[in-house]
Amino acid sequence: MHVSPLVWVITCGVILGLFVFDFFAHVRTPHAPSFRESAFWSTVYITIAILFGLIVFWLWGSTYGGEYFAGYVTEKALSIDNLFVFVIIMATFSVPREYQQKVLLIGIVMALVMRGIFIALGAAAINAYSWVFYLFGAFLVYTAYTLIRNHGHQKEAEEKRDTRILTIAKKILPTTDTYDGDKLVTRIDGKRVVTPLFLALIVIGFTDLLFALDSIPAIYGLTQEPYLVFTANAFALMGLRQLYFLIGGLLDRLVYLSYGLSVVLAFIGVKLVLHALHENTLGFVNGGQPVAVPEISTAVSLTVIIGVLAVTTVASVLKTRNSTLAR
Repeated sequence: MHVSPLVWVITCGVILGLFVFDFFAHVRTPHAPSFRESAFWSTVYITIAILFGLIVFWLWGSTYGGEYFAGYVTEKALSIDNLFVFVIIMATFSVPREYQQKVLLIGIVMALVMRGIFIALGAAAINAYSWVFYLFGAFLVYTAYTLIRNHGHQKEAEEKRDTRILTIAKKILPTTDTYDGDKLVTRIDGKRVVTPLFLALIVIGFTDLLFALDSIPAIYGLTQEPYLVFTANAFALMGLRQLYFLIGGLLDRLVYLSYGLSVVLAFIGVKLVLHALHENTLGFVNGGQPVAVPEISTAVSLTVIIGVLAVTTVASVLKTRNSTLAR
Protein backbone atom coordinates (compact mmCIF):
# COMPACT_ATOMS: atom_id res chain seq x y z
CA MET A 1 0.00 0.00 0.00
CA HIS A 2 1.61 3.22 -1.15
CA VAL A 3 0.58 6.38 0.67
CA SER A 4 2.30 9.54 -0.51
CA PRO A 5 3.47 12.24 1.92
CA LEU A 6 0.81 14.54 0.45
CA VAL A 7 -1.96 12.09 1.36
CA TRP A 8 -0.55 11.86 4.91
CA VAL A 9 -0.51 15.66 5.21
CA ILE A 10 -4.06 16.02 3.88
CA THR A 11 -5.35 13.26 6.17
CA CYS A 12 -3.71 14.74 9.26
CA GLY A 13 -4.98 18.19 8.28
CA VAL A 14 -8.57 16.94 7.94
CA ILE A 15 -8.41 15.10 11.29
CA LEU A 16 -6.91 18.16 13.02
CA GLY A 17 -9.58 20.34 11.41
CA LEU A 18 -12.35 18.11 12.74
CA PHE A 19 -10.96 18.34 16.28
CA VAL A 20 -10.64 22.14 15.99
CA PHE A 21 -14.22 22.33 14.73
CA ASP A 22 -15.34 20.12 17.62
CA PHE A 23 -13.69 22.47 20.11
CA PHE A 24 -15.09 25.74 18.77
CA ALA A 25 -18.54 24.34 17.93
CA HIS A 26 -19.21 22.37 21.10
CA VAL A 27 -16.54 22.62 23.80
CA ARG A 28 -15.46 26.25 23.92
CA THR A 29 -18.71 27.28 25.63
CA PRO A 30 -19.21 24.98 28.64
CA HIS A 31 -22.53 23.12 28.58
CA ALA A 32 -23.95 19.69 29.24
CA PRO A 33 -24.84 18.24 25.81
CA SER A 34 -28.35 16.92 25.33
CA PHE A 35 -29.12 13.37 24.23
CA ARG A 36 -30.21 14.69 20.83
CA GLU A 37 -26.99 16.62 20.32
CA SER A 38 -24.83 13.66 21.36
CA ALA A 39 -26.76 11.22 19.16
CA PHE A 40 -26.57 13.50 16.12
CA TRP A 41 -22.82 14.13 16.32
CA SER A 42 -22.03 10.51 17.19
CA THR A 43 -23.84 9.53 13.99
CA VAL A 44 -21.95 12.19 12.03
CA TYR A 45 -18.52 10.96 13.14
CA ILE A 46 -19.37 7.28 12.59
CA THR A 47 -20.61 8.21 9.10
CA ILE A 48 -17.34 10.05 8.39
CA ALA A 49 -15.38 6.95 9.48
CA ILE A 50 -17.45 4.72 7.19
CA LEU A 51 -17.07 7.11 4.26
CA PHE A 52 -13.30 7.11 4.77
CA GLY A 53 -13.34 3.31 4.72
CA LEU A 54 -15.19 3.38 1.40
CA ILE A 55 -12.53 5.75 0.05
CA VAL A 56 -9.87 3.23 1.12
CA PHE A 57 -11.83 0.53 -0.75
CA TRP A 58 -11.97 2.74 -3.84
CA LEU A 59 -8.32 3.85 -3.87
CA TRP A 60 -6.46 0.80 -2.54
CA GLY A 61 -8.82 -2.16 -2.95
CA SER A 62 -10.93 -4.49 -0.83
CA THR A 63 -8.01 -6.02 1.09
CA TYR A 64 -6.93 -2.73 2.64
CA GLY A 65 -10.53 -1.59 2.97
CA GLY A 66 -11.34 -4.71 4.97
CA GLU A 67 -8.26 -4.20 7.14
CA TYR A 68 -9.33 -0.63 7.90
CA PHE A 69 -12.84 -1.64 8.93
CA ALA A 70 -11.55 -4.54 11.06
CA GLY A 71 -9.18 -2.13 12.79
CA TYR A 72 -11.84 0.56 13.20
CA VAL A 73 -14.40 -1.81 14.74
CA THR A 74 -11.80 -3.22 17.15
CA GLU A 75 -10.55 0.22 18.21
CA LYS A 76 -14.11 1.51 18.60
CA ALA A 77 -14.96 -1.41 20.88
CA LEU A 78 -11.82 -0.81 22.95
CA SER A 79 -12.70 2.90 23.12
CA ILE A 80 -16.16 2.11 24.47
CA ASP A 81 -14.53 -0.01 27.16
CA ASN A 82 -12.36 3.02 27.97
CA LEU A 83 -15.51 5.02 28.67
CA PHE A 84 -16.01 2.96 31.84
CA VAL A 85 -12.74 4.39 33.14
CA PHE A 86 -13.65 7.94 32.09
CA VAL A 87 -16.89 7.67 34.08
CA ILE A 88 -14.89 6.61 37.16
CA ILE A 89 -12.42 9.48 36.71
CA MET A 90 -15.17 12.08 36.32
CA ALA A 91 -16.89 10.76 39.45
CA THR A 92 -13.63 10.67 41.42
CA PHE A 93 -12.97 14.35 40.75
CA SER A 94 -16.65 15.34 40.89
CA VAL A 95 -16.24 17.12 37.54
CA PRO A 96 -19.39 19.16 36.79
CA ARG A 97 -21.15 17.77 33.72
CA GLU A 98 -20.83 21.04 31.77
CA TYR A 99 -17.02 20.96 32.13
CA GLN A 100 -16.54 17.30 31.24
CA GLN A 101 -16.50 17.98 27.49
CA LYS A 102 -13.29 20.01 27.73
CA VAL A 103 -11.45 17.33 29.71
CA LEU A 104 -12.62 14.60 27.35
CA LEU A 105 -11.66 16.44 24.15
CA ILE A 106 -8.19 17.37 25.39
CA GLY A 107 -7.74 13.83 26.70
CA ILE A 108 -8.75 12.36 23.33
CA VAL A 109 -6.28 14.61 21.49
CA MET A 110 -3.56 13.53 23.93
CA ALA A 111 -4.51 9.90 23.30
CA LEU A 112 -4.22 10.36 19.54
CA VAL A 113 -0.78 11.99 19.87
CA MET A 114 0.49 9.18 22.11
CA ARG A 115 -0.94 6.52 19.82
CA GLY A 116 0.72 8.23 16.87
CA ILE A 117 4.06 7.86 18.65
CA PHE A 118 3.36 4.20 19.43
CA ILE A 119 2.27 3.58 15.83
CA ALA A 120 5.54 5.01 14.51
CA LEU A 121 7.59 2.97 16.99
CA GLY A 122 5.60 -0.16 16.17
CA ALA A 123 6.07 0.29 12.43
CA ALA A 124 9.82 0.78 12.88
CA ALA A 125 10.07 -2.31 15.09
CA ILE A 126 8.06 -4.46 12.66
CA ASN A 127 10.17 -3.36 9.69
CA ALA A 128 13.38 -4.12 11.56
CA TYR A 129 12.40 -7.28 13.46
CA SER A 130 9.69 -9.65 12.28
CA TRP A 131 9.83 -11.48 15.62
CA VAL A 132 8.10 -8.47 17.21
CA PHE A 133 4.84 -10.17 16.18
CA TYR A 134 5.58 -12.90 18.74
CA LEU A 135 5.79 -10.25 21.46
CA PHE A 136 2.63 -8.47 20.31
CA GLY A 137 0.74 -11.76 20.14
CA ALA A 138 1.86 -12.94 23.57
CA PHE A 139 1.05 -9.53 25.08
CA LEU A 140 -2.49 -9.56 23.68
CA VAL A 141 -3.17 -13.08 24.93
CA TYR A 142 -1.94 -12.02 28.38
CA THR A 143 -4.11 -8.88 28.24
CA ALA A 144 -7.12 -11.03 27.36
CA TYR A 145 -6.38 -13.22 30.38
CA THR A 146 -6.14 -10.21 32.72
CA LEU A 147 -9.48 -8.87 31.43
CA ILE A 148 -11.15 -12.15 32.38
CA ARG A 149 -9.32 -12.41 35.70
CA ASN A 150 -10.18 -8.84 36.74
CA HIS A 151 -13.77 -8.92 35.53
CA GLY A 152 -16.00 -7.52 38.26
CA HIS A 153 -13.07 -5.83 40.02
CA GLN A 154 -12.16 -3.30 37.32
CA LYS A 155 -13.78 -0.36 39.09
CA GLU A 156 -11.88 -0.97 42.33
CA ALA A 157 -8.56 -1.39 40.46
CA GLU A 158 -9.11 1.83 38.49
CA GLU A 159 -10.00 3.80 41.61
CA LYS A 160 -6.84 2.62 43.39
CA ARG A 161 -4.69 3.57 40.40
CA ASP A 162 -6.36 6.98 40.09
CA THR A 163 -5.71 7.61 43.79
CA ARG A 164 -2.01 6.81 43.40
CA ILE A 165 -1.67 9.12 40.38
CA LEU A 166 -3.53 11.88 42.23
CA THR A 167 -1.29 11.53 45.29
CA ILE A 168 1.86 11.85 43.18
CA ALA A 169 0.47 14.83 41.23
CA LYS A 170 -0.45 16.70 44.42
CA LYS A 171 3.07 16.20 45.76
CA ILE A 172 4.56 17.79 42.65
CA LEU A 173 2.02 20.49 41.76
CA PRO A 174 0.38 23.25 43.82
CA THR A 175 -3.31 22.36 43.78
CA THR A 176 -6.73 23.54 44.92
CA ASP A 177 -9.86 21.52 45.58
CA THR A 178 -12.06 24.30 44.19
CA TYR A 179 -13.17 24.59 40.57
CA ASP A 180 -12.83 27.93 38.78
CA GLY A 181 -15.19 27.47 35.86
CA ASP A 182 -13.52 25.34 33.20
CA LYS A 183 -10.05 26.73 33.93
CA LEU A 184 -7.18 24.28 34.27
CA VAL A 185 -5.02 26.77 36.19
CA THR A 186 -6.18 29.59 38.49
CA ARG A 187 -4.79 32.02 41.07
CA ILE A 188 -5.38 31.87 44.82
CA ASP A 189 -3.79 34.57 47.01
CA GLY A 190 -1.57 35.53 44.10
CA LYS A 191 -0.26 31.97 43.60
CA ARG A 192 -0.90 29.93 40.45
CA VAL A 193 -2.44 26.56 41.29
CA VAL A 194 -3.93 23.77 39.23
CA THR A 195 -7.63 22.98 39.54
CA PRO A 196 -9.26 19.56 39.93
CA LEU A 197 -10.03 19.79 36.20
CA PHE A 198 -6.29 19.76 35.47
CA LEU A 199 -5.77 16.81 37.83
CA ALA A 200 -8.55 14.89 36.08
CA LEU A 201 -6.78 15.58 32.79
CA ILE A 202 -3.51 14.19 34.17
CA VAL A 203 -5.23 10.96 35.21
CA ILE A 204 -6.96 10.65 31.84
CA GLY A 205 -3.65 11.25 30.03
CA PHE A 206 -1.91 8.53 32.03
CA THR A 207 -4.85 6.19 31.42
CA ASP A 208 -4.70 6.92 27.68
CA LEU A 209 -1.05 5.86 27.73
CA LEU A 210 -2.00 2.48 29.22
CA PHE A 211 -4.83 2.07 26.72
CA ALA A 212 -2.41 2.63 23.84
CA LEU A 213 -0.32 -0.32 25.03
CA ASP A 214 -3.32 -2.57 24.35
CA SER A 215 -4.83 -0.99 21.26
CA ILE A 216 -1.74 -0.56 19.06
CA PRO A 217 -0.58 -4.22 19.18
CA ALA A 218 -4.22 -5.24 18.62
CA ILE A 219 -4.63 -3.27 15.42
CA TYR A 220 -1.18 -4.28 14.13
CA GLY A 221 -2.57 -7.80 14.31
CA LEU A 222 -5.15 -6.78 11.71
CA THR A 223 -3.07 -4.60 9.40
CA GLN A 224 0.62 -3.77 9.11
CA GLU A 225 -0.06 -0.53 7.24
CA PRO A 226 0.79 2.47 9.50
CA TYR A 227 -1.63 4.68 7.55
CA LEU A 228 -4.56 2.36 8.26
CA VAL A 229 -3.47 1.90 11.89
CA PHE A 230 -3.39 5.67 12.41
CA THR A 231 -6.65 6.50 10.63
CA ALA A 232 -8.57 3.64 12.28
CA ASN A 233 -7.40 4.93 15.68
CA ALA A 234 -8.16 8.55 14.81
CA PHE A 235 -11.69 7.88 13.58
CA ALA A 236 -12.40 5.52 16.50
CA LEU A 237 -11.39 8.24 18.98
CA MET A 238 -13.25 10.93 17.08
CA GLY A 239 -16.77 11.21 18.41
CA LEU A 240 -15.81 9.40 21.62
CA ARG A 241 -16.72 12.54 23.58
CA GLN A 242 -20.26 12.51 22.18
CA LEU A 243 -20.51 8.76 22.75
CA TYR A 244 -19.58 9.30 26.40
CA PHE A 245 -22.64 11.50 26.93
CA LEU A 246 -24.83 9.34 24.69
CA ILE A 247 -24.32 5.96 26.36
CA GLY A 248 -22.74 6.98 29.68
CA GLY A 249 -25.82 5.84 31.57
CA LEU A 250 -25.99 2.58 29.63
CA LEU A 251 -22.40 1.45 30.24
CA ASP A 252 -23.38 -0.52 33.32
CA ARG A 253 -25.64 -2.64 31.12
CA LEU A 254 -22.71 -3.90 29.02
CA VAL A 255 -21.85 -6.47 31.68
CA TYR A 256 -20.24 -8.90 29.25
CA LEU A 257 -18.20 -6.39 27.24
CA SER A 258 -14.95 -7.35 28.99
CA TYR A 259 -15.53 -10.99 28.05
CA GLY A 260 -16.13 -10.05 24.43
CA LEU A 261 -13.03 -7.86 24.28
CA SER A 262 -10.93 -10.59 25.89
CA VAL A 263 -12.04 -13.03 23.18
CA VAL A 264 -11.26 -10.49 20.45
CA LEU A 265 -7.80 -9.69 21.90
CA ALA A 266 -6.98 -13.38 22.35
CA PHE A 267 -8.09 -14.08 18.77
CA ILE A 268 -5.90 -11.28 17.41
CA GLY A 269 -3.02 -12.47 19.62
CA VAL A 270 -3.24 -15.97 18.11
CA LYS A 271 -3.45 -14.40 14.64
CA LEU A 272 -0.24 -12.47 15.34
CA VAL A 273 1.60 -15.57 16.55
CA LEU A 274 0.52 -17.49 13.43
CA HIS A 275 1.74 -14.60 11.28
CA ALA A 276 5.04 -14.54 13.19
CA LEU A 277 5.48 -18.27 12.57
CA HIS A 278 4.71 -17.76 8.88
CA GLU A 279 7.39 -15.04 8.69
CA ASN A 280 9.73 -16.71 11.21
CA THR A 281 13.41 -15.72 11.29
CA LEU A 282 14.27 -16.89 14.83
CA GLY A 283 17.02 -19.49 14.71
CA PHE A 284 15.64 -21.60 17.58
CA VAL A 285 12.22 -21.92 15.87
CA ASN A 286 12.25 -24.38 12.94
CA GLY A 287 15.90 -23.61 12.26
CA GLY A 288 15.13 -19.99 11.39
CA GLN A 289 12.83 -21.01 8.55
CA PRO A 290 9.16 -20.02 8.08
CA VAL A 291 6.68 -22.46 9.59
CA ALA A 292 3.87 -23.76 7.39
CA VAL A 293 0.86 -22.63 9.43
CA PRO A 294 -2.52 -21.33 8.25
CA GLU A 295 -2.97 -17.58 8.31
CA ILE A 296 -6.25 -15.94 9.24
CA SER A 297 -7.67 -13.73 6.49
CA THR A 298 -9.00 -10.22 7.00
CA ALA A 299 -12.53 -11.35 6.10
CA VAL A 300 -12.44 -14.02 8.81
CA SER A 301 -11.01 -11.51 11.31
CA LEU A 302 -13.74 -8.97 10.58
CA THR A 303 -16.45 -11.64 10.85
CA VAL A 304 -15.15 -12.94 14.18
CA ILE A 305 -14.73 -9.45 15.68
CA ILE A 306 -18.20 -8.22 14.68
CA GLY A 307 -19.78 -11.55 15.65
CA VAL A 308 -18.21 -11.66 19.12
CA LEU A 309 -19.06 -8.03 19.88
CA ALA A 310 -22.64 -8.48 18.63
CA VAL A 311 -23.19 -11.59 20.76
CA THR A 312 -21.61 -9.86 23.77
CA THR A 313 -23.84 -6.80 23.41
CA VAL A 314 -27.05 -8.79 22.95
CA ALA A 315 -26.21 -11.09 25.87
CA SER A 316 -25.46 -8.04 28.07
CA VAL A 317 -28.76 -6.37 27.21
CA LEU A 318 -30.73 -9.57 27.85
CA LYS A 319 -28.92 -10.18 31.14
CA THR A 320 -29.54 -6.67 32.50
CA ARG A 321 -33.13 -6.61 31.23
CA ASN A 322 -33.93 -9.89 32.95
CA SER A 323 -32.28 -8.64 36.15
CA THR A 324 -34.38 -5.47 36.02
CA LEU A 325 -37.59 -7.39 35.42
CA ALA A 326 -36.77 -9.75 38.31
CA ARG A 327 -36.74 -6.78 40.68
